[in-house]
This record gives sequence, structure tokens and C-alpha cells, in this order.
Amino acid sequence: MKNVALYNLGCKVNSYETDGMRQMLEEKGYRIVPFDRQADIYIVNTCTVTNTADRKSRQILHRAKQLNPDAVVVAVGCYVQTGREAVEKDESIDLAIGNNHKKDIVEILETFLADRQDKTLQGRTVPEIGNIREYEEMQLRRTSEHTRAYIKVQDGCNQFCSYCAIPYARGRVRSRRAEDVLREVRGMTEAGYREVVLTGIHLSSYGIDFESDAGYNGSSCLLDLTEKLHEIPGVERIRLGSLEPRIITSETAERMAAMPKLCPHFHLSLQSGCDNTLKRMNRHYTAGEYYNSVEILRRYFANPAVTTDVITGFPGETEEEFRQTREFLEKVCFYEIHVFKYSRRAGTAAAIMPNQVPEQVKVSRSKELLELTARQSVQFRSGYIGRDAEVLLEEEREIDGRVYLVGHTKDYVKAAVDITEKTSSALPVLNTVVKIPVKKFLTDEILV
Repeated sequence: MKNVALYNLGCKVNSYETDGMRQMLEEKGYRIVPFDRQADIYIVNTCTVTNTADRKSRQILHRAKQLNPDAVVVAVGCYVQTGREAVEKDESIDLAIGNNHKKDIVEILETFLADRQDKTLQGRTVPEIGNIREYEEMQLRRTSEHTRAYIKVQDGCNQFCSYCAIPYARGRVRSRRAEDVLREVRGMTEAGYREVVLTGIHLSSYGIDFESDAGYNGSSCLLDLTEKLHEIPGVERIRLGSLEPRIITSETAERMAAMPKLCPHFHLSLQSGCDNTLKRMNRHYTAGEYYNSVEILRRYFANPAVTTDVITGFPGETEEEFRQTREFLEKVCFYEIHVFKYSRRAGTAAAIMPNQVPEQVKVSRSKELLELTARQSVQFRSGYIGRDAEVLLEEEREIDGRVYLVGHTKDYVKAAVDITEKTSSALPVLNTVVKIPVKKFLTDEILV
């Protein structure tokens, strides 16, 4: 049987789908080998969220062909979906598979191997993704992580932010049936996973496509689904992926706070703290509305970890608009800010907007915000010093000659237990939750 190597790029949804493809290939008898080994087949699950992601996708595909010129190199996913013309011209790519066809990887691969004439099987493997309405169901028994299971519950996006190509890569919103999610999570807990992370391309839209489905008798709301997961024995923590600020109301926060297993770690997408910039981005809220959502969370949770994304150098962003964003970030005081320089994406509305910001200005503004988030992150984590922290232990690491078990608190702060001088009978166990007294920073990111 043939050796297959897989490489994943991009988001947690991509990671989930790569795990699904790996599982299906293994079930059919393919041998999975590391990507840097010579393989018969290389599968790259690509990303297209930025120009850099496109370039990295191409680089990995070309590297695969260099590792074994006789191998079948398979490009899968978002870069294929949005860059089909370039993919078809790329001689390093033998087979191209778009989104919503990853569940068919084995069938497509074997059809191609029988007749290597056309890299899209006469167009059948790269669908018109905007016309797809069916959710691509996979059932995983394990993931590439060992303690935390990322569970995909939603695909697609209907938002069409002016800077974003993802709706063109992933199509419209498609939600997963609650019974399928629950079945998968039960299996994951039986396999030993303690934490579940719900993820999707636009998680806040979960269930909106169920409204006209008369045959669907389950719940269609993200919180309804979370409450059902909360009742599953063995699930000790539930974490939500990226959310839109509009989903946070007093009612939703109250329901969230009533679930002890729900982690008080909320990633609310912001992108800019300036209303004029938000309007050009086609984001459907103001900075004031965003701030109100954060304040609601802080009323119902004691010091929740609020994280976000911010884009610097969006077309037309003036010094005054950037100043407003910086001051807004200071006001909210996030645990972490993921800072991105604006990346011009062909086919999006922002790509043809006037007053494109020079690269050196983007770099300068990005550096300023990275320094800000570093200070805020230290401030948030310092709040643990002198307190006990409940940590899900995930990995063993050696730091400065000592051995630690490292994991995360419920609000996603890294903390460690020193096991250097402990006897085997006194050792804490990986994949369990322990309570530790926090005394200091072990590294810039880890408390001990």
C-alpha cells in the first residue's frame, strides 16, 4: 500500500479536516508518513486567508514535488478554490480538490490514480462553492492533539467583509447537525479528551441555515448546542472559537455563565477600533457596541480572558483612525491581540479602494500594537500570581535544565508544574486537571 504524507496550513477548521482525511486514508490501508519523508502521495491542505498564505501553500506544494518528483502531489482546500487558474497551470500539482470534497479524498484519489489525465477530474473535484448547501460531515475518533479536541460544527460565511476572500473559498453558511456533533464528542471523551473546542469558519452563524428546514427537529442555536455538550459525562471543559461581538447580549452571557464547564475565554473579532474604518470593512457594529459586549461579559464572568484580531493599514486608515484604534485597545484592555497587516486580496472590495496604505506604515503600526498587546498580556497573566490556578496538563517540557508538565488554565493562560525532583508516585499525570499555586513567571508566557 502507498505511503501518504499530509501537511496542514491555516485555521483550526483546516486542522480538523486534515485529521479527517488522515483517518479515512488510514482506514483504507494507506500508510501515513511524516511530510519530510519520501512518500508516494503528498496532500497539502492549503490556506488563502492572506497573500502570505497563498505563497506558503505554493511553497509547500513545490517542496513536495522536490522531495519525490514521481509522487502524486495533491492540493486541497481554500487556495485551490480561489486560485483555480493558477493551480491548473502549476506543474508541481497533480491533483486539485476544492472545499466540501475532502470527505471524498479516498474515492477521488483512487479515481485519479487509475487515470492520471486531468487534475480536477473534468472539473468534478473543484465545485462552485457558492452553490453548495450541504455540510460536509466527518466523524473523527481522534485529533492531532491529545487533550483538547477541536470540533468543527460550521462551515462557510455570509458576511462578505470587504477585505476577506474566505466567503469565496468556503461558500455560504452550512451548519452541522447537533446529533452528529454530540456523537463525535461522546466518542472523543471515551478516547480520553477532556476539553472540547467548538470551531467553524463563522461560528456565530451556527444554525441560521436550519430556520427553513422543516425536517430538522434538533436545536439550531450555538448556545443550545453548547448546553447539550455540557451534559456529556467526561467533558470537563468547553471552549468557544472566534465569535462576533453581536452574539454577546445579557441573555446569552447569562446562559453562558450558567455552564461551569464553559471556559471564560472569549475571542471577539474586532479588526478596528475606529467606526469609519469598521464601516469601510463592512463590519456590522460600532466600537461602542463592541465595548458594550465586552462589558456584558465582565458583568457575568469574573475577569474573563477577552482576545481579539486587529488589522493595521486597512485602505484609507489615517493616523487619526489608527490613533482611535490604539486608544480603543487601551480602553478595552485585552488579554491578547492578534495583529495582522492588511493583505490586499484580489476580488475583494478593499482591493480596489483608494488610499492604499504603504507597507512601511503597516509595519510601523503593527509593531506599535504588538508592543501594546505584550504589555496587556503580562498584566492579565500577572493577576494569577499569588493565586491558585486549575491547569489541564498537556505536555512535558524541559526548561533551563528542569522538567515541567505544561498546560492551560480555563482562560487559556499557560502554567507549569515542576516535576524535576518528584518521585513517580508523586508525579501529576498528563491529561488531568491539577490545582497549583502560582508564584512567578517561568518564561515570558508560562507561569509556575
